[in-house]
Formats: sequence, C-alpha cells, structure tokens
Amino acid sequence: MALNKKIETRFGITVDDCYMRVEHLSLTKTTMSFHLRNYVTVNKPFFDEVIIECAYSTAGVNPFEQAYAHLKTLPEFVGATDV
Repeated sequence: MALNKKIETRFGITVDDCYMRVEHLSLTKTTMSFHLRNYVTVNKPFFDEVIIECAYSTAGVNPFEQAYAHLKTLPEFVGATDV
C-alpha cells in the first residue's frame, strides 16, 4: 500500500507522481508514529521523509491501514490516490 500524488518538494522541485509509503511504525496502546517516505519511483531511494504521529486503536484495522487513513484526513494529502 502507498499513496501517489503530485507534490512540490521543500526545494521547489515538482514531482508529478510522487510515491509515498509509510514505513517504520512505532506503536503504543494509544498512539503511533511512522516515517512517510517520498520516492520518485518505487525502485529508487527515497528523497525525503517526515515522521508523523497520530492516534492508534488496538481495536481498529492494522496499523498501516490506520496510518494511511490518518494521512488522508490531512489537507496536504487531498487528491492522493491509493497505489
């Protein structure tokens, strides 16, 4: 699972089909943090990453699905598609 979206990097470079993947989850009973890594293509090294924290529910779906669901609630991911 991953997201795809046109983005502009913090350096002003536009990436038309940025591949964004959740990696390195860390969980507690109520929160999680994860690295969101950006790739130009799947088979190249990532060029940027951010660490994001959000609520986590042990009764919910798997943590990766919860992470992607959280990302889709954020304004900067409006228009992102699942890949």
